[in-house]
Amino acid sequence: MRAKSFLLLSFCSLISSLVSAQANQIAIGFYNLENLFDTQNDPQVFDEEFTPEGEKNWTEEKYQDKLGRLAKVLQAMQAELKDIPLALLGVCEIENQKVLEDLVRHPNLKDKYLKIVHRDSRDVRGVDVGLLYRSEFFQVLQVKSYPIHLPPDGERERITRDILLVKGMLKNQLMFITVNHWPSRRGGELLTKPFRFEAARINKHISDSIRQIHPDAGVVVMGDLNDNPDDASLRLSLKAKAGADRLEDFDFYNPFFENYKKGEGTGAFNDSWGLFDQILLSSNLTTNKTTGQWKYKSDRIFRRPFMVERDGHYKNYPKRTFSGNIYNYGYSDHFPVYCILNSK
Repeated sequence: MRAKSFLLLSFCSLISSLVSAQANQIAIGFYNLENLFDTQNDPQVFDEEFTPEGEKNWTEEKYQDKLGRLAKVLQAMQAELKDIPLALLGVCEIENQKVLEDLVRHPNLKDKYLKIVHRDSRDVRGVDVGLLYRSEFFQVLQVKSYPIHLPPDGERERITRDILLVKGMLKNQLMFITVNHWPSRRGGELLTKPFRFEAARINKHISDSIRQIHPDAGVVVMGDLNDNPDDASLRLSLKAKAGADRLEDFDFYNPFFENYKKGEGTGAFNDSWGLFDQILLSSNLTTNKTTGQWKYKSDRIFRRPFMVERDGHYKNYPKRTFSGNIYNYGYSDHFPVYCILNSK
């Protein structure tokens, strides 16, 4: 009888500790899903490449395989986090809401009960950003999109992805999350630099406006920023800094600055790592001296051996979906990132 009572007490203690951990810690992440397109041709955008008749020969079989591989990554992320829930996950390079619905319904993810925030943007290829979240931890209150207006390319209009702003309650704290996919470096880093400055300027304007009205609210900027932590768009325009102890009220803390200085990255090009995928935290999410429930604890670039090219020209790069037009049975050309937040 005593043995049974001891086992019951131990089991209850274990459950209690798990519930406590879930209540006191959460993770927020970001993942570039690399061209997650369905197989249907949308006449409103240039997605013909990702159709069965297109250059990529994008069939239902390949689409389902891609979904399964992305689900495997998300499942592995949660396994690494153990009892800390991945409560929020920003995503980019998604064609529409349907592909996110197909992803969260995958057998490896359906028990997570992930909800979706998505808005169509004007990108010519039809790629958007979105937010996946667990409704037991995050309650969506409002969603808004902000276009990034770029100077024309001659007579042709330049169009890029919108910034997605999601207002909600993360447990008991008001939070604002912007999900981003900033203009790429295609055409040259210097030529396109002003475009990313404009994206940073809009994010800073959004954040400053929020902090003036809601000083206790947390603000998170996440995304594939197509710039590294030490680039001017982040340091000067967005005021994203490396040291949490040197922040002024409206600055951002960039925890991935340290990863970048160590030579780590989320994607590789010409045998050089870049850390374009980042999560930035408003100053009041970094120190216990300020109000608010959630505080930064740690960050990580998530990679597992199965996500990495084992040989060939791209050895040690993220295992991408395609090599040219040949299906590579990969995951993404980016590694995901996440931060863990503690509750005060």
